[in-house]
Amino acid sequence: MTSFSSAPKRKVALLSRIISWPVRHLQQAVGSLGDLWRTPFTSVMTVLVLGISLALPATLHLFVKNANVVTEQWHSASEISLFLKASVSDQAAQNLVKRVQLFPEVAAVEYISAEQALADFKILSGFGQALNYLEKNPLPATVIVTPTQRASQSEAAKELLAKLEKQREVDQGKLDLEWLTRLQAIASLVEDIVIGVALLLCLSVLLIISNTIRLSILNQKDAIAVMKLVGATDSFIQRPFLYSGVWYGVLGGLFSGITVSVLAYYLASAVEKLTHLYQSNFELQGLSFDEYLLLIAFAVILGLAGSYLSVRKHIRAIEPTTD
Repeated sequence: MTSFSSAPKRKVALLSRIISWPVRHLQQAVGSLGDLWRTPFTSVMTVLVLGISLALPATLHLFVKNANVVTEQWHSASEISLFLKASVSDQAAQNLVKRVQLFPEVAAVEYISAEQALADFKILSGFGQALNYLEKNPLPATVIVTPTQRASQSEAAKELLAKLEKQREVDQGKLDLEWLTRLQAIASLVEDIVIGVALLLCLSVLLIISNTIRLSILNQKDAIAVMKLVGATDSFIQRPFLYSGVWYGVLGGLFSGITVSVLAYYLASAVEKLTHLYQSNFELQGLSFDEYLLLIAFAVILGLAGSYLSVRKHIRAIEPTTD
């Protein structure tokens, strides 16, 4: 009878323990937020420092993101110009266009006849009347080949150029690879700088949160000693400080996202004026919703890691005295 009657009690105790676990965590999370509220100056200064520290790599990421968009647009400008032989007829040129369109590395092909090239040159050069005295058209027919995004890379574009120059109708091919190579090198350098700066600032965030939590622990040293004296475990004592690190991360991440959004909005008009000068419709892109969530989540991870490093060391070192 005793074993049968104790079974429901064990189930009730287990159910009570399962229910009380999230309740205790919620109480300690809210209590840690109240601790931050009771020290507003320290909390606000810490959140501002964290937000600004995270805003710099986030802004650099935004710069790289928009630079990649511009680079993708410029890849379409990495066109290959094929100057055809003077003896090539329009029919032969059209056959060349059809063959080139079948290449997997080619995204688009445009044929410009010699007559069309001369007419365009008259309009753009301003020598329309003088060019009428020419006995024959000096400009060759041209085929403009736009590579795919993969084939727009430096080495791939060079291989495509060599492949096109082997066509019997082609007299000469031209592709300016130098600017494309420089652009890719600059983009790679900027990405490396962003990664390096982000790592340094993340390390500074860890140190800031760790030091803030350390000071909070030292301020409550006597209370922690009393809690240990009455039987509280280290994990129970550590939990509010860990939640404090989480709250620092949440608030710092929100402030960082707001800072980046304000900066992007401020720069958008200046970028729009600049792109209009180059007859471009480029618009500055801000952080997406997913990037906002990722920024806050990353800030929370840093806050939790910084607080964990501090509590594991300092709370263990505090022991109650029997004096």
